[in-house]
Amino acid sequence: MPIIDPFAANPLVDGRQSPNALMVRQGVARQMQKRGFACLAELTLVSGRRCDLICLSPKAEFIIVEVKSSIEDFRVDNKWPEYLGYCDAFYFATHSDVPTDIFPEEIGLIVADGYGAEFLRDAQKQPMNAATRKSLLLRYARAATGRLNLVSKYAEKAGLEVDFTHSDEN
Repeated sequence: MPIIDPFAANPLVDGRQSPNALMVRQGVARQMQKRGFACLAELTLVSGRRCDLICLSPKAEFIIVEVKSSIEDFRVDNKWPEYLGYCDAFYFATHSDVPTDIFPEEIGLIVADGYGAEFLRDAQKQPMNAATRKSLLLRYARAATGRLNLVSKYAEKAGLEVDFTHSDEN
């Protein structure tokens, strides 16, 4: 099921993530937005892998954040190295009940709750090649605008007025 399901009663409810994973994702997104990043959840990459959160900087740099809500969630995940070619920096994000020493030391690490996040370890920057960046930027833009259109249709159907002309950008 896509992150936004146009056929659901509420297209913004996905249903795949645990409450802890949603909490971590929300806290990380809030912190990244404070830092000037635009965030998009559950973006499917050209490889077919779906990243939990991808954040776009004002300089068009991408950060992928893989949310891990438990020790078991981390232990069964062997796909995360496949994300490294699709970002300039990669982080794991978790919550305070998960021990941080299970995560690889060479990877960035974030601990979050539903209100914010703390960066415990910075990610190593590894710039993407230009062709991958352009492809990912287009994929990101198309997914974001497609989701915005679905939200707009949902709001209209629900009788809500939404003004998408406002921007937080300076």
